[in-house]
Amino acid sequence: MQLIGMMDSPYVRRVAISLHLLGMPFEHRSVSVFRQFDEFAQINPVVKAPTLVDDDDGTLLVDSSLILDYLDHKVEPSERLLPDEPDARRFALGVIGFALAAAEKTVQQVYERQLRPAERQHEPWFERVHAQMHAAYGVLERVVADRSGDWLCAGRITQADITAAVAWRFTQYMLPDVVDAARYPAMAALCARADALPAFVATPLE
Repeated sequence: MQLIGMMDSPYVRRVAISLHLLGMPFEHRSVSVFRQFDEFAQINPVVKAPTLVDDDDGTLLVDSSLILDYLDHKVEPSERLLPDEPDARRFALGVIGFALAAAEKTVQQVYERQLRPAERQHEPWFERVHAQMHAAYGVLERVVADRSGDWLCAGRITQADITAAVAWRFTQYMLPDVVDAARYPAMAALCARADALPAFVATPLE
């Protein structure tokens, strides 16, 4: 399999980490949607990261959540990163949703400040997405702090842990000093545990 996209994308990185945890060999092609638009378009005309190409049958997939569902269904149910057991699955989906929202609101802030010309930036919009990001991390902090053990559900690392940790590290990387780890100690601790795993070490932010 080929995974196309930059590791500074939380969506690419959550797929790469999941591939490692699932024990699936893959080739990572670090192609930028900005600097290498034409090259990316030859693989996927929509130029969306991540893109997954399954060389076994030519399957071409976009959107990290759809890719992860595809990968999970290549392994036995007990090995899936999104648990099958209803209560654990419901819990994991809740965490994943808020983590993806936090990542999305981080991306929107970065685009507003780094890509949009200063004279066209809209401060009320920026303040709104900034508040939404903190709201998402506030929910995650309460949920993570309420759990016992190293991982959030199913007694093992799941997609809930992966996506929450990836989102947190992405925000810390892209918006340094904006989200104080002291304000979200449970999230910071979860991310530190995840970052120590070989699958995370093997997929550093670029």
